[in-house]
Amino acid sequence: MAPGPARPASPLPPRRLLLLLPLLLLLLWPPGSPARRAARYDPTWESLDARPLPAWFDQAKFGIFIHWGVFAVPAFGSEWFWWYWQKEKRPQYVDFMNANYPPGFNYEDFGPQFTAKFFNPIQWAAILQASGAKYVVLTSKHHEGFPLWGSEYSWNWNSVDVGPKRDIIRELEMVIRKGTDLRFGLYYSLFEWFHPFFLQDKSTSFSKRQFPFSKALPELYELVNQYQPDILWSDGDGGAPDLYWNSTGFLAWLYNESPVRDTVVTNDRWGAGCICKHGGYYTCSDRFNPGHLLPHKWENCMTIDKFSWGYRKEAWIGDYLTIEELVKQLVETVACGGNLLMNIGPTSDGIISVIFEERLRQMGSWLKVNGKAIYETSPWRSQNDTVTPDVWYTSKPKDKLVYAIFLKWPTSGQLFLDQPKASMGATEVNLLGHGQPLNWTLAKPSGIMVELPQLSSDQMPCEWGWALALTNIT
Repeated sequence: MAPGPARPASPLPPRRLLLLLPLLLLLLWPPGSPARRAARYDPTWESLDARPLPAWFDQAKFGIFIHWGVFAVPAFGSEWFWWYWQKEKRPQYVDFMNANYPPGFNYEDFGPQFTAKFFNPIQWAAILQASGAKYVVLTSKHHEGFPLWGSEYSWNWNSVDVGPKRDIIRELEMVIRKGTDLRFGLYYSLFEWFHPFFLQDKSTSFSKRQFPFSKALPELYELVNQYQPDILWSDGDGGAPDLYWNSTGFLAWLYNESPVRDTVVTNDRWGAGCICKHGGYYTCSDRFNPGHLLPHKWENCMTIDKFSWGYRKEAWIGDYLTIEELVKQLVETVACGGNLLMNIGPTSDGIISVIFEERLRQMGSWLKVNGKAIYETSPWRSQNDTVTPDVWYTSKPKDKLVYAIFLKWPTSGQLFLDQPKASMGATEVNLLGHGQPLNWTLAKPSGIMVELPQLSSDQMPCEWGWALALTNIT
């Protein structure tokens, strides 16, 4: 933009007006307005890492990951199908293509077959809401480079130009935000396996930076400005350092200038060497579950399908985690200060398969009973019981509550907890979903023995794990 004509210099205001200027600014820009934001973040990790994590994320505890893209068309092996077939030439992938597709068939030919013809965002939103999750993260673009929106930087290889001919992100985002209480997040893969600019940059040991400035960064700005995600889940650095991706420069804009600067949450995958060191919250690795308290907020991103993030036609029932296993993952993760991001993979025509829907609804039914022990909790001084196995603790300090979540109902009807320090006449024990205080006694040398109610199977508050609310314990 060309500069306009120079303006004549204005006389300096009188000293009295200068003294009143701060008060005038307070009146013009009330607390909380953008002009009064105290924190500005420099494009350095030292500055960016000092940004407080928006409180909503820690309170949410549970989200749903959705891996969806062209890889759902072959629906074989993994969402890494293209790489395993063309780059690594793994025999099972080569044999699959030879047996099912004609010679000369290219991965790009799967694009038109990614129809999403049964994709119903209203139905998806209802299933996601029923899961009890508080946020959802959709893959806006995976390593195959196919955006689920009409990206102007990916002409003729996106969901508006090819296949569905629909802006998948917009359709789901609108329904999620209008019809549910879930936060809406987007996953974005920085690199693309076979993009010529990325391959050229890689051949120069990333001294050239064609790809990030012509493709990745413009798409990131496009995503944020168009869809204003609550989470930006970065992934796939391709072995390139954060300097190549200009990660600190982008994040400084995201935290200072973007339309989601006050609410957006980011993860730690912003270049080689960043994971578990820099960014908003840490993921550290896929399916990360340390089993102990960490000093930094973290997330366990994991899959219901034990072997793939995308939908697989060849999966059998034993390939999916049971609801008991999923509840255990959630309880362990939250007790150790993390969030659980549980992944599903829809079919190429847009269906959330029955096995995924069942697991989501089962988790939701469990959370309806036990959600008080999960949402908006904090780690307690002990994460798990040292004597009784499969007992995990969470707390709400303001309410003077500690929750003991036990995953196995003892056949004796008595549950021993060695960590709580209770006091007679002050401590009360309640089973969530039951309603009546339970009897308990002090144990020696420490802990308490809780008398669980004698309930028939149809009287049990839930099936896969139970939570005791303990008041006034230390």
